[in-house]
Amino acid sequence: MQIKDYLKTFVFGFFLILLFVLEGKSQENPVQFVEVTQDAKITFRHNDGSSGQKYYLEPTGAGAAFFDYDNDGDLDIYFVNGANLPGATSEKPPRNALYRNNSDGTFTDVTDIAGVGDTKYGFGCCVGDYNNDGNQDLYITNFEANVLYHNNGDGTFSDVTEKAGVGDERWGSCCAFADYDNDGDLDLFVANYVVFQLENNPLCSSKGIRVYCGPETYQGVPDILYRNNGDGTFTDVTKSAGLSDMGKGFGAVWGDYDNDGDLDLFVANDTTPNFLYRNNSNGTFTEMAMMAGVALSESGMAFNGMGANFGDYDNDGYLDIIVTNFQDQTTNLYRNTHDGFFFDVTFTSGIGEQTLPYLEWGVDFFDFDNDGDLDIFTANGHVDNNIEQFDPIGTYNQQNQLFRNNGDGTFADISNMAGPGLLIKRVSRGAAFGDYDNDGDIDILVTNVNQPPNLLRNDGGNQNNWLMIKTVGVKSNRDGIGARITVSANGKRQIREIKSGSSFLCQSDMRAFFGLGKDAAVDFVEIRWPSGMVEKVENVKANQIITIVEGQANNVNK
Repeated sequence: MQIKDYLKTFVFGFFLILLFVLEGKSQENPVQFVEVTQDAKITFRHNDGSSGQKYYLEPTGAGAAFFDYDNDGDLDIYFVNGANLPGATSEKPPRNALYRNNSDGTFTDVTDIAGVGDTKYGFGCCVGDYNNDGNQDLYITNFEANVLYHNNGDGTFSDVTEKAGVGDERWGSCCAFADYDNDGDLDLFVANYVVFQLENNPLCSSKGIRVYCGPETYQGVPDILYRNNGDGTFTDVTKSAGLSDMGKGFGAVWGDYDNDGDLDLFVANDTTPNFLYRNNSNGTFTEMAMMAGVALSESGMAFNGMGANFGDYDNDGYLDIIVTNFQDQTTNLYRNTHDGFFFDVTFTSGIGEQTLPYLEWGVDFFDFDNDGDLDIFTANGHVDNNIEQFDPIGTYNQQNQLFRNNGDGTFADISNMAGPGLLIKRVSRGAAFGDYDNDGDIDILVTNVNQPPNLLRNDGGNQNNWLMIKTVGVKSNRDGIGARITVSANGKRQIREIKSGSSFLCQSDMRAFFGLGKDAAVDFVEIRWPSGMVEKVENVKANQIITIVEGQANNVNK
C-alpha cells in the first residue's frame, strides 16, 4: 500500500514537472512555424532531371521569389525548376511556375496566363523594376541562357532577354539588381559558377562508391555586371568596373558595408576565396575581401561558400555578413568592426559548433519574433543522395536551423522548439523570407531538391509589435533598392536596406520589416535614398504597413 502511494506521488510529481517544463518552453518560444504548403494549394515540385549519371547540375537545386508581381499588396511566389538531363524522362517537361496570392492563405498557379514557364535548366532568380514603370520584373539564371521577363503590368510578362542583352549562356547561379552608380535605374549582377559540359561528365567516387564530383574538378568563371543604359538595354561592364576576378560564385548580396552611401558587393565562392567589392563611387570597384577579413574562414581556408547575406545583427549601425558552407565547415558570421574590416565571430557567437554537422545553403538575418534583434535561419541538405553508403554519420535529408538572437552577440539554436515546420527534414536549398499573409510576422519559403517546397507560416511572431515599410523611388530607382532605413524606438535603433536577390538563389520580400517588441510606436523613421536625399518621419504607430514615396515622407500615415 505504501509502495502504491509512493508510486502515485512519484507519477503525479513527474507530470507536474513535465507540465512546468512544457509551459516554460511555451512561454520562452511563443513563435511556431507551421508547414502549410498543401493548405496553400501550392502543388509545385522541383525536378533535378537526374537519370543516374551524376551530372554536376543535379544537386545544386533551385531558388524561389517572394514578390508582388500584380501590385495588389500581397506577396506572390515564383519557383525555379530544373530540366530533363540526358537519359531522363518525365510525363511533363519540368518548368518554372508562378503562383498568385489569393489573399486568403491560398495561391493559384498562373504560370500559363503570365507566360513565365521557362523550361531551361534553372537555378536562381531575382526581382527588380529595371525600367521604372512601377512593375517588378523577373530575372532567371540558368545552365543555359539566362532570361529576363519584363512585367507588362496586366498580369503577363514578356521575354525581353535578347533585346536587353542579358542572356549570357554561362552557368548562372545567384543574381541581384542594384543601382551601383546611383543614376536612378537598376543595374544587374549575375554570379557565375563553373565550366561544365554534359558531354564531358567525369567519374568521381568515395570509398569505391560513385558520387557527385566536387567543385575542385571544374574551372571557375568570372561573374557579370550589367549597367542599365536607361533604354531597356544593358551593357556588360564587368572588366571596366573591376569585377573580372575568377571565382566560383554561388551567393551574392549588395549592401553598403562601409556606410559611405553607395552599394558594395559580397560574393560567396565555392572552394575559392570570397569577394568583397568596395564601391569606389566612380563606376569601379576594388576587391577587398582578403584585407577586410571575409575571404577565408577563421582557419585561413577557402570554404565551400553557398549562400550569403548582409544584416546588422548587433544593431550598431553597420552591416555584418553571414555565409553558409559545406558540412564540417560551419557557417561563417563576420562582425563589421566599423573601419572597413570584419572579425570572424562564428564560434564566439554560438553558431559555429551548431552548424558543423550540416551542409547549409539559403540564409538570412530576420526578426522572427519581432523583438528588435535579427535572428538567423539556414536551409540545409546534403548533395550526395547516397551519402549513407560511405559516411556513417552523414544524412541526405537534413533539418533546417533557426538561431535566436540573445541580444548580447550570441545566438541559441532553437530549431527543435519553434514549431513542427522546423522539425521537417528535407534536401533544402533556397530560403526566401517575407510576410505573405500580411499579419505582421515573417514567414519562410524553403525550396528542396526533387521535393515539394515548404511554406512555413509564422504563428505568433506578431504577439510583439512591428512596422513594415515599402519604398517608392522617384529620383532613385522605383523599387528604392539600396535605400537605407533607420527606425528608432525607445532608444533602440535598427537599420535595414532594400535589396534584390541574396540568400541562395532566392528573392525575399523587398519591404523593410522591423520588430518593435512592446513599443506601440516608433520615435522616427529615417530613410536615406540612393539619390542622396534623406527624409525623416516622426511618431509613427506600430502594427501597420506604410509606403514612403521619395520626397513625400510627410504624407505617411502616422
